[in-house]
Amino acid sequence: MRKAIFFLLPCVASLPLTPRLQAQTQSAAATQNQAQTQPVYDMQDGGTRVMLHSIVVPSKANAPFTTSLQTEWVRTFDDGGGVTLVNERRIARDTKGRIYQERWYLVPKDGKEKSFMTAIEISDPEEHTLYTCRTETHVCDPTHYALTASATYQAAASATGPLPNDEGYAIHEDLGQQLISGVETVGTRESTTYNQGVFGNDRQYTTSREFWYAPQLGFNLLSKRSDPRFGTQTFTIVNLSLGEPDAQLFALPEGFRVVDHRTTAPSAAPGAN
Repeated sequence: MRKAIFFLLPCVASLPLTPRLQAQTQSAAATQNQAQTQPVYDMQDGGTRVMLHSIVVPSKANAPFTTSLQTEWVRTFDDGGGVTLVNERRIARDTKGRIYQERWYLVPKDGKEKSFMTAIEISDPEEHTLYTCRTETHVCDPTHYALTASATYQAAASATGPLPNDEGYAIHEDLGQQLISGVETVGTRESTTYNQGVFGNDRQYTTSREFWYAPQLGFNLLSKRSDPRFGTQTFTIVNLSLGEPDAQLFALPEGFRVVDHRTTAPSAAPGAN
């Protein structure tokens, strides 16, 4: 059985209950000597399960590509130790703005545990549908997809100056331009210092964000975020190839079925029979 440590999903959640199944034999008087298996739950207070935000790839038309994204997440413990988690996943976008993305588990960088793919996501801005196809169940779940291929996308950035409500201060720096994988990017560094008490913190703390945005493609080719609460996250685009990707990527994976939980079913899935 494969064991994974962290998900690559855009959320933060806590799990107060850990399910465990065990054989539980009732008394002879109650069951007439018939043992049966019942679910038993181990309850444990406290703890969190942190999930990582990845880069944002919009549905931009006429900017096709195929690439891999390398993720590295360095987390430092209170005792001075730490752990580095990594994975690599494939992303593609066609001329229509459809997006293919793989989701892989983050695993320790020591190489003792191998990452594996958990889902394939196919976004279609024309049908306004996102299919999430999970490898464990071989089920594709369609949801509404709001982005359009004709919209204008730009890198989110803040200006230098005080934060609202005396929460702290932000510094914006322009880092100039550089080529990454042959594509021109514009660099930005932002540092934000939060005052004591903003998030219940007992002292000031500073977060930083550096990103290199490619206007031609509409997303960051290199992004680094550092936060004392979560560690340092680095996203690096590698093996970037401009041009139309394999059209088969945007068809539903072979052997998967669609289970639509929406009230109104969408039009036929791309490549579905």
